[in-house]
Amino acid sequence: MCDSRVVVAAMACAAVTTATAEASNGDKCAKKCDNQRPNVIFILLDDAGYGDFGCYGQTKIETPNIDALAARGIRFTDMYAGAPVSAPSRCTLMTGLHSGHAQIRSNDEMLSRGDVWSIDAMRTNPELEGQAPMAAGTTTVATVMRDAGYRTAMIGKWGLGGPNSKSTPIDMGFDYFYGYLCQRMAQCYYPPFLYNGLEREYTVNPRMNLGDKLDKGADPYDTASYKKFTGPTYSPDAIYERIEQFVSSSADEEFFLMWTTTIPHSALSAPDEWVAKYVEKFGDEEPVYTGKGYFPARYPKATYAAMISYLDFQIGKLVELLKAKGLYDNTIIMVTSDNGPTHNSYTNTNWFDCAHPFRSDRGWTKRSLHEGGIRMPFIVSWGDRIAPTVSDHIGYFPDIMPTLCDIAGVKSPKSDGISILPTILGKKQKEHKYLYWEFPPFKKERGWLSVRMGQWKGLVTDVADGNTTMQLFDIVNDPREERDLAAENPQVVKAMWQAVKQSHTESEHPLFKLEITYP
Repeated sequence: MCDSRVVVAAMACAAVTTATAEASNGDKCAKKCDNQRPNVIFILLDDAGYGDFGCYGQTKIETPNIDALAARGIRFTDMYAGAPVSAPSRCTLMTGLHSGHAQIRSNDEMLSRGDVWSIDAMRTNPELEGQAPMAAGTTTVATVMRDAGYRTAMIGKWGLGGPNSKSTPIDMGFDYFYGYLCQRMAQCYYPPFLYNGLEREYTVNPRMNLGDKLDKGADPYDTASYKKFTGPTYSPDAIYERIEQFVSSSADEEFFLMWTTTIPHSALSAPDEWVAKYVEKFGDEEPVYTGKGYFPARYPKATYAAMISYLDFQIGKLVELLKAKGLYDNTIIMVTSDNGPTHNSYTNTNWFDCAHPFRSDRGWTKRSLHEGGIRMPFIVSWGDRIAPTVSDHIGYFPDIMPTLCDIAGVKSPKSDGISILPTILGKKQKEHKYLYWEFPPFKKERGWLSVRMGQWKGLVTDVADGNTTMQLFDIVNDPREERDLAAENPQVVKAMWQAVKQSHTESEHPLFKLEITYP
């Protein structure tokens, strides 16, 4: 680990030296860089697909700032999320443990508490907020970075415990938190409150609940009919404001920031001028104003595109801020998503081909272990310190824990990951023998298993029903998972079942149990 820290510190120092050369301040830089380590900003989107950025093949949505980060950094082609839905994916990210070992393995909304889906009810009763918590004292990426001397912050969406649990961002190693504790509340972009630390900061947004409809008699083709679903405080703006404040106040400290945006998760909502840009580009479209779960949208396609472009705009502003503060060349920026794109009546992921080049069909993206559900865009940028590269290294969210520990120069706790710092530095990279996922029964799905082993991907569906048939795909040559080659490769299938046996531990949580029948 010490060798990694020396390399990282040397590169960071070189960056600072270059940035200050014109000021002829090399001696001061050398002194400052004795223990200089890079800052880290980890940007996590919510339900963005592999193909939602221009640099990954998107043709309808404009993402020039994300594309610029990829062009000057590393664009990974074979990086995966930890799970196909939010909470378990974030748990693997936070702990470095894959879904066969992680505490949280699915979304648990803890329905027995009452009307947990009512935003208005949560407004008056904090006990209704939050999802299943991690255990008190869990070691996370935030605790290791804080203990290593970094100032830590999470700004955005949490989703791993409510306000009265011992599993809030503040409890789990973040010095500062601002945003949503509850992922259900995060589906409202004009919330009644956001959390500053463990305290609510109330807005003057109008009261609304998920599933609210247009007023009776309102014209669904009139944009004015949708104004009741907006308010003065648009949460992505409030969140970005705190990001700028945190970065500006941390200019003289080493910092680790997780920006966990809710974009582009439904409900669909974006500033009018950004929606108008895509209405002009796409033309008129049919509104969506019926159905359950979210808010109506006059221009659903334009709004989805606008959300991603608006986040891209904010990322561009952040890069400019880093440059203005002299932090850009010594800040590692990572950009990815927590799982694949969603399918509902509001987000037309087929039309955008959000999971391109994988299938974007319902059942093949979010909530599945198909490539569209877990293969993620993953970009690493470090000013001008790393060579622009496209990497086919195979990795996933558990790798982030050892990577951050290597960056910080500290020993990693036990994890299922492998540091990708060598790839970032252009050095020889250790490879995984395999990647492993499991996903217990969730809504209509009956449980999934998947293993990625080199060019091969094994997939088992309907696990809870006792299914033992593993499909096998040459995922390099068949990324759309169309040709099952299990019959022709029995030894590969056997090796993958052995990987399942080595990786699965049964959860004590009844909702997360996955009783596996082995062939």
